[in-house]
Amino acid sequence: MTEGLLVPPGHGRIVQTPAQHVTFKVTGSHSRTASTFEVLVPPGFDVGAHVHTRSEELFYVLEGEVDVLAFEPLIRTPDNWQKWESSSGNRVVRATPGTLIVVPPGCPHAFSNPTESQAKMFFQASPPPDHERYFEELLEILRDGGPPDHSAIEELRARYDIEQLTPLKLR
Repeated sequence: MTEGLLVPPGHGRIVQTPAQHVTFKVTGSHSRTASTFEVLVPPGFDVGAHVHTRSEELFYVLEGEVDVLAFEPLIRTPDNWQKWESSSGNRVVRATPGTLIVVPPGCPHAFSNPTESQAKMFFQASPPPDHERYFEELLEILRDGGPPDHSAIEELRARYDIEQLTPLKLR
């Protein structure tokens, strides 16, 4: 490539459902190292704890607050990651604007918005383009805004290097 990419505010390809709003800022067609997204996290959304064997992720909170997990817990309970604790005493953190979270491959992680206000995060996933395709297919499953089809989400995540540890939840 002989030219860089400039994505002005409010630009990028948007995929949206009542459950989530994702703006693709940088895709695998522009970067060999990472896909980059702006993600709006509605009140009550919980991505569920999960782990990737190959992918590395970076989250940066731009607006609002989200609860975040990024560690291996002493016990992986199947229902409530918000209560998990690591062997070194780490617990779930309430992330506010300016908080950065880096998740290496193999590290369980999750985020949720327990507040009444929308949150906005900068999100980067490496290598591309798996997360691009995953978001497109996940948002298709969530398009109607009803209760999530957990079996369809589980099948989707298995195809994209995502081991689901607790379920995705919508308010």
